Amino acid sequence: MAATTHASSMSFLLSHPQPRSATPGTRLPLRPAARRVRCATDAAAPTAQPAAAASTKHRRAADENIREEAARHPAPKQGLSAWYEPFPPAPNGDPNERYSLDEIVYRSSSGGLLDVRHDMEALARFSGAYWRDLFDSRVGRTTWPYGSGVWSKKEFVLPEIDPDHIVSLFEGNSNLFWAERLGRDHLGGMNDLWVKHCGISHTGSFKDLGMTVLVSQVNRLRRAPLSRPIAGVGCASTGDTSAALSAYCAAAGIPAIVFLPANRISLEQLIQPIANGATVLSLDTDFDGCMRLIREVTAELPIYLANSLNSLRLEGQKTAAIEILQQFDWEVPDWVIVPGGNLGNIYAFYKGFEMCRVLGLVDRVPRLVCAQAANANPLYSYYKSGWTEFQPQVAKPTFASAIQIGDPVSVDRAVVALKATNGIVEEATEEELMNAMSLADRTGMFACPHTGVALAALFKLRDQRVIGSNERVVVVSTAHGLKFSQSKIDYHDSKIEDMACKYANPPVSVKADFGAVMDVLKKRLKGKL
Repeated sequence: MAATTHASSMSFLLSHPQPRSATPGTRLPLRPAARRVRCATDAAAPTAQPAAAASTKHRRAADENIREEAARHPAPKQGLSAWYEPFPPAPNGDPNERYSLDEIVYRSSSGGLLDVRHDMEALARFSGAYWRDLFDSRVGRTTWPYGSGVWSKKEFVLPEIDPDHIVSLFEGNSNLFWAERLGRDHLGGMNDLWVKHCGISHTGSFKDLGMTVLVSQVNRLRRAPLSRPIAGVGCASTGDTSAALSAYCAAAGIPAIVFLPANRISLEQLIQPIANGATVLSLDTDFDGCMRLIREVTAELPIYLANSLNSLRLEGQKTAAIEILQQFDWEVPDWVIVPGGNLGNIYAFYKGFEMCRVLGLVDRVPRLVCAQAANANPLYSYYKSGWTEFQPQVAKPTFASAIQIGDPVSVDRAVVALKATNGIVEEATEEELMNAMSLADRTGMFACPHTGVALAALFKLRDQRVIGSNERVVVVSTAHGLKFSQSKIDYHDSKIEDMACKYANPPVSVKADFGAVMDVLKKRLKGKL
């Protein structure tokens, strides 16, 4: 069994509201609930009603929307809370350093990252079975805001936010695709291979999961009496972040500003923020240069920073891990393979799995694999060095453009996630990732190049016999293949320099003549007629 069983609750990941009596590395004790309950709206145990008293639920009034309906039925206060703390805690830092989520702060006093921590003692008042039932009861509903795959786990995300402040496009609840033929025919008879299609989302990538949380919090802050009101939200992007930010800001009526590296993202990605009305700045630099500039700008102007330096987004992204557990009826997969660029997502997946383990929803976490493009592989190099010294690099061009990042913000977060799960970092060359993507397409998918990176890592780990044929493996697909159609066109036209394009399938130009058509079909179907 490759899934990792361990006792550490990672105290600097999941915190308590008061000074801890437990030492780091101690698993949080859980108090079992007296009974299992189901509830579609809140985490407070409902009062049982006689069957005869139950009434048929009627549709809301025609002049009332779902947000207004939710306001008429507010959830009771649950005593849950969350806040920012330094990540990781500085050895000689203030042990009581923390910040309200309503503060506009991105770094700790020592200049390090921040992380959102939850009051685990309050959450642990309810059993793991209770949380499983609660989350399951909300799937597929339109009750505001719980129909969202993110906000159906509201208590684990932003427990204190008013539902009226939430900006949701009913993101999440994405398909878990059984890759039957790919596993059976091309990966040595794997019969439990799955692809989590996070790209089947509103803007076509997993970034929606985090952006709904960040923009919701901004929406909350813009309604508060701030000394310096937030004028807009800004981000640097390799394409998908800007698309998600622009869509959610447009839905909320908040100005969005995006910094993009010129000529380094697909046209499909570029048109998304333009169509959503964002201010788009095309800069003659790479992503890391855009990131430096947006940090300088947000330090001077009242523009809220939306990049993964801001840990709010990770709270939404971690719900994809919880959703995977739900889709397996709360069974833990053995491996989860995640493409890595700025490296926040691998940590978000770990955080979601670990939170469920600590609170008793599951009993272990899976092993994680972070897959990087060989042309942008600083984490892979760090891993191969035995975690001795991280060396930023200038990322080279890659078809997996969204992870073309040489100096990732969340490298320390990624290391924590990988060490805690006995994880692995693997890389894929351009030819390997494009061939893996194209082979997957031949089995019914329409994968993006970043998914190709993760699939190529899986092929390598199967060849090395690190992953067994009978293990349950989930490959995380971070974006929709339609956002990267030009790379597929170039591959199937065999127009990529120094690449054999092994699975190219160009269209055949044929005269509009029965005999000519029959000749082509007989040749293509030779031995099958």
